[in-house]
Amino acid sequence: MLPRSGRRTGGTAVRTAFAVVAAAALAAAVTAPASAAPSDQPGGTSAVLDSRALDELQQRAAEVQTGLQQQQAEVAAAREELARAERAVADAEAVVSEAESELAVHQRAVAAYAAAVYRDGGAVTPLTLLLSGGDPGDVVAALGFLEVVDGHAAQVIGVAAGLRQTALDQQQRATAALTQARARADAVAGKVAELEAAADAVTDELDEALGVVDRQLAQLQQEQLDVNDRTAANWRAYVEQLTAAGITPPPAAALLDPPAGLPAGLVPVGAVDGGAQRGAAQLPRQPTSLLVLPAETLGAVTAAMGALGRPYAPGTAGPDSWDCGSLVQSVYGSAGIQLPGTQADLFAATTPVAPADVLPGDLVFLGSAESGLGHVGIALDPRTMLAADARAGAVVVRTLPADQVLGIGRPGLGQRAPVAAPGPTGGALRVECGNTVYPPSYDGTRSWGGYPNGLIPPSAMCPIGAGAHTLRCDAAAAYRALSAAYAGAFGTPICITDSYRTYAGQVRLYGQKPALAAVPGTSNHGWGLAVDLCGGIDRFGTPQYAWMKANAGRFGFLHPDWAEPGNGREEPWHWEFAGT
Repeated sequence: MLPRSGRRTGGTAVRTAFAVVAAAALAAAVTAPASAAPSDQPGGTSAVLDSRALDELQQRAAEVQTGLQQQQAEVAAAREELARAERAVADAEAVVSEAESELAVHQRAVAAYAAAVYRDGGAVTPLTLLLSGGDPGDVVAALGFLEVVDGHAAQVIGVAAGLRQTALDQQQRATAALTQARARADAVAGKVAELEAAADAVTDELDEALGVVDRQLAQLQQEQLDVNDRTAANWRAYVEQLTAAGITPPPAAALLDPPAGLPAGLVPVGAVDGGAQRGAAQLPRQPTSLLVLPAETLGAVTAAMGALGRPYAPGTAGPDSWDCGSLVQSVYGSAGIQLPGTQADLFAATTPVAPADVLPGDLVFLGSAESGLGHVGIALDPRTMLAADARAGAVVVRTLPADQVLGIGRPGLGQRAPVAAPGPTGGALRVECGNTVYPPSYDGTRSWGGYPNGLIPPSAMCPIGAGAHTLRCDAAAAYRALSAAYAGAFGTPICITDSYRTYAGQVRLYGQKPALAAVPGTSNHGWGLAVDLCGGIDRFGTPQYAWMKANAGRFGFLHPDWAEPGNGREEPWHWEFAGT
C-alpha cells in the first residue's frame, strides 16, 4: 500500500519499485494487524464459509434440494393428470345433463299424447276403434296411425334412454379416473410434505450457523474498512512527505523523457530493462530516495482515495457509485488526463509499461486466458490495488493478484494507437470489474463470494432504499440508481414486492406453491439478484413496463427470456440483475 524506494549506485540509476513514504506512515503499515491486510476477495468474503459444521448442513440442504427437484416433475405430472381427470368428469357431467334434457323433452311429448287420450275417454286401442262403428276404411287407417305413433314414441324414448345410459357410463369412468388421480396427487403431496419437513429442519440449523458466519463477515468487513482507512492515511502521509521535502510535483509532460532531462534535483527511476522509467522520477536522499510522481497521477490517486467505500454499480460514474472503468476515467479526468470509461477501452488506449516497473497510479488490467480482460484498477504498490470491485460491491483496497495481470498501463504517458482487448474464448462468459457477466436467460449457478443460495449473510447484503428489501451490494446500488431514474419519469420510486429471498423463505414459498415456486436453493432471489415489482410494471403493455424494458438495461437489470410473453411462464413483474 506504500511507495517503496530505489537508490542510485555509482551515479547510475538502478531499478526501483517505489520510493519510501514518511517513516511514520511506513511504521504504521508494518505494525498493522496481519488480519487486516487486503483480501484476495475484497470485502472479506474469502474463507468465511470454511466451517465443517456449515459444510455438513449445506450438504444436507443439497440432498433435500435434490429430492425436491426429483419430485418437481412428479408434482407437475400429478397435477396435470388431476386437472385432466377433473376436466373429463366435467365434460361427462355435461353430456349426461344434455342426454337427460333430450330424454325429458321426448318424455314430455309422450306424456302429452297420453294425456290427450285420457281426456278423450281412455286409451285408444284397436278394440275401441272397432266398437266405434265407423267406416271400415277409416278403422284400418286409424289402426295404422296408432301403430306408427306407438312405434315412434318407443323409438325416440329408447334412443334417448340409451344416450343417457352411455353418458352415465362415461361419467362413471371419468369419476373413477378422478379418484385415482386424486389418490396419486395425495401420495405425491405426502412425499413433498416429507421433503418440506426435512427442509424446515435443515433450515433452522442453517440459519443458526449462518448467524455465526454473519458475525465473522462483519468482523472481516470492518477489517476491510480499516485497510481502506489506513491506506488513505498512508497516501496522505506520502503526499505530505513530498511537501516537506520541498517538492512541487511536476506535470506529466516534464517526466516523459528522463534521458533528455528532468526537473532540477530529480533523477530517473530505474527500469527493469536497465534503462530509465518514463513518467516518474525520484529525489535522492539517505537512507532512501523519495519517489516523485506527476502532479496528474498524485491528483488522480488522491481522488480515488476519496471514493473508497462507495458502492460498485455497473454503468454508473459517481459520485454515489462507480464501476471500475468509470472510476479510473473520473479520477484521471479530474487531474487533467482524459481517458475512456470502460475496462476494454482503457486497455486499448493506455500506454503499457513492464509489469515489473509498476508504480502508484498505474492502471492494472486483470483477466485470464479463458475469460479475457476482466478488471481494471489503480496500482498502489506491486501487491496492492484500488478498484471499484464487483465482487466486493464497493471501491476497495485489495490484493493485486500477480497471476491475473494481463498488463500495466501508465496514463501519464499519453495514449497509444488502440489495440483490441483480450476477450473470452471457448464459450467462456465475459467478466466485468472482477465478476462474471451472465446473460439474461442464464440458467446455471449465480453463486458469488462462496455463499450458498439463500444463505447469504446479512452483512454481505445492502439495502435498496425500499422497506427492508436487500440485494447483493452492486445490485442494490444499481437498483437505487434505477429507481431514481424511474421516479424522474413517473414521480414515484419503483414499487417492489420481493427481493432477496432466504433459504427459509424459499422453503415456505415452495410449501405454498410447489408447482410454481422454484425448488429451494435454486431461485435467483436466493442470490440477491432478482426483484419482483409492482405499480404497473407487473403488467405487460403498461407505460411503466415499457419504460423498464427501454431503460432497465442501462442499470444492469433485465427481464429474463423465460418470463417474456409466450415462453411458458409469463412474469412481467420479475426482473434480474445481470450487470455482473
